[in-house]
Amino acid sequence: MQRQLHDLKNAEANGGDGEEGGEDSDLQDIMGKNRLIMVSNRLPLKRVVDKDQKISYEMSPGGLVTALKGVRDDLDFVWVGWLGCETPAEEQESVRDELLKKHNCLPVFLSEDLVNKYYNGFSNDVLWPLFHYVPLPMYKPNSERKFDMQLWKAYQDANRKFSEAVMSICKPTDLIWVHDYHLMRLPADLRNRMPNIRVAWFLHTPFPSSEIYRILPVRRELLEGLLKADLVGFHTYDYASHFLESCARVLDEKKMESSPKGVHYKDHYCAVGVFPIGVDPDHIEMICKGRGVVQRVRELVETFKGRKIILGVDRVDYIKGMPHKLLGLELFLARHPEYHGKVTLIQVGVPTRTDVDEYKQLSQQVNELVGRINGTYGTLEYSPIHYINQSVSPTELYAIYHIADVCLVTSLRDGKNLVSH
Repeated sequence: MQRQLHDLKNAEANGGDGEEGGEDSDLQDIMGKNRLIMVSNRLPLKRVVDKDQKISYEMSPGGLVTALKGVRDDLDFVWVGWLGCETPAEEQESVRDELLKKHNCLPVFLSEDLVNKYYNGFSNDVLWPLFHYVPLPMYKPNSERKFDMQLWKAYQDANRKFSEAVMSICKPTDLIWVHDYHLMRLPADLRNRMPNIRVAWFLHTPFPSSEIYRILPVRRELLEGLLKADLVGFHTYDYASHFLESCARVLDEKKMESSPKGVHYKDHYCAVGVFPIGVDPDHIEMICKGRGVVQRVRELVETFKGRKIILGVDRVDYIKGMPHKLLGLELFLARHPEYHGKVTLIQVGVPTRTDVDEYKQLSQQVNELVGRINGTYGTLEYSPIHYINQSVSPTELYAIYHIADVCLVTSLRDGKNLVSH
């Protein structure tokens, strides 16, 4: 994606047509002295408080962090995002300096109220379900649904704060790569502040069909925010096609020209590309050869000797289909008693958005299903489900991957599920 953004801007400067450069070029050579500014809702850091109440920050796991591992190691790189907690005003300058120096990370400081409205409210209660084809009136069937303009205002305010943070360090030669649905207004905010800026935006979720997308009252404002980017990227051709169709149906036809490769809108051209994301296999192989993983594999092989292992690794999110997976296992055990005691599902369920009612209810449902299935088919020596309701270390995770016979991914709809990689 960086290669295409670089080539687009070079072609624009040279009066060319913006076709991509050769695939045999090394990304580091293409970037040259250009710095990459990565912008996402959350920084890849977690706050750690030791026994002496001393605060430090360390890298945290996650799909985006995993996917961008190779990019981050090869380039001059700054990551901009929210820390995940509110920072007192008197500490912000020192925290900013520390994170820039030690981690090449620039924190965006947001108040608790703004985060609740922008992140929990608009991003995750409006955009997330809609982009995963959960229509808003069905999402909370027992409550009145109306569009809350205060949440939309908070979303715009948060995007402006991200813009201010980026502009505080941005240089004309920088390439800015914005990530995900939390920051759909950011390309326009950046373009308004620096007209010649080079900016791309990538979506890590599905982009819905135009029939679904048009439910949004602010559908036009979000599209206009994205079309100020030089390049927008999606995981699949279908998602890119849905985006182009939404532009055609929502925006003013007189001000827009579109093709499968991009959209020209209000005197600005935005290219549209498909970039299937993956993982860094060399990095994973290196971890798997480590002493800790090898030792843990030996222990787990002994623990589960004589059993077939099914593995599930998911966030506890209604999109991930965990209840469906558990019900499927229950049906399998009911129909095939010959497998009792011979099959174990190791399910890692990483808690997420635990302050949201829908996620609390989902977590309760999953716990009840695990208890019911283990109670029905388990014995003193055997449980058909080993449920790990917390994050696990890379060492533990890769050891479990190693011993598993089957990996079961049951997402109802997903961007590009990295567990399957």
